[in-house]
Amino acid sequence: MQRGLQGEYVTISTVGETARAFVPAPLPPQPPIDWTPALRGKFDAALLALGRLDSVAALLPDTALFLYSYVRKEAVLSSMIEGTQSSLSDLLLFELDQEPGVPLDDVQEVSNYVAALDHGLARLAEGFPLCLRLIREVHGVLLAKGRGSRQSPGEFRTSQNWIGGVRPGNAAYVPPPPERLADCLGAWEAFLHDQPQPTPVLLKAALAHVQFETIHPFLDGNGRIGRLLIALLLCDQKVLQQPMLYLSLYFKTHRRTYYELLNRVRTDGDWESWLDFFADAVVDTATQAADTARQLADLASADATAIAQFGRAAPSVLSIHRALMEHPLSTARNLAAKTGLSFVTVNKSLQHLTRLGIVTELTARKRNRLFRYTAYLDILNRGTELPT
Repeated sequence: MQRGLQGEYVTISTVGETARAFVPAPLPPQPPIDWTPALRGKFDAALLALGRLDSVAALLPDTALFLYSYVRKEAVLSSMIEGTQSSLSDLLLFELDQEPGVPLDDVQEVSNYVAALDHGLARLAEGFPLCLRLIREVHGVLLAKGRGSRQSPGEFRTSQNWIGGVRPGNAAYVPPPPERLADCLGAWEAFLHDQPQPTPVLLKAALAHVQFETIHPFLDGNGRIGRLLIALLLCDQKVLQQPMLYLSLYFKTHRRTYYELLNRVRTDGDWESWLDFFADAVVDTATQAADTARQLADLASADATAIAQFGRAAPSVLSIHRALMEHPLSTARNLAAKTGLSFVTVNKSLQHLTRLGIVTELTARKRNRLFRYTAYLDILNRGTELPT
């Protein structure tokens, strides 16, 4: 549906020139969403896909082990959209105090993303509401260290920002001026809390994401916070019991379409095309997440069966195997700390795993040897490959 401009342009004066900034109308869209049979069918399919994903998560032998690496995969993807060059292996190396193969600032940004998501989920688990204060807290963690630490972490902006271009006059998009932020954010928060009317959670996530990106309330980190918001909302509303839906890979793959649809919402009010895209993203991502979880569970089960041949040594080898499921790139020292096993036992267990082809040693040194749970990390790495 073509509703026309979804807000108003206001003239601003900043950095020595005038420009037009966009102030969005409050949610929900007016007139209401046109639920054609095709669009309704896509949202129904998206909800079914989320239900299947939640069921798969419940069947995992140890969901926490899977989530540890899966959350880090999302952190890599979401940060990659913003231009970082960190891979999943770089992040795991960084967490082991090893030297990654990319600039430290890039890996620090990805590490911050993991910490920000963890903080948001922990606060929700405490019963804290999803609100502007929580968004500021999450942003504060996201920009606590590294390049973003000078961009007012945890604070809404008090100056004008813009997207694309070198100044507001030639920018691709200019968000609301700072004096209009309070009203925009207040209305956005009210919408999250079902004011002026209740909104189904998946629709709420889709609409709120666009509105947040349109408001762009921070000097830096808006894209990452906007993507985090989707996962936080679905977990907060119990659509998912575990944070296993991340749309960054889909947005990265269809990046041009994603930005075009955001702009069409603002200029034409074409919310339906955005919702169609969003539902496709949920179905595709939830299906891939469920498939990844099954593949990792099947791999871990098959490897555990192979490990059983070691008889009396099997329990120790299984303990190392379990630790590698959580951190598929690790050192003998880290594995000893994780499992409580002696260095001698850890090294013997790693020899067994290497003989089976489950683990590959990446270093040829006597100390700080690095080991890779090869097939497990290969499954996780799909979609995170850096451009060549």
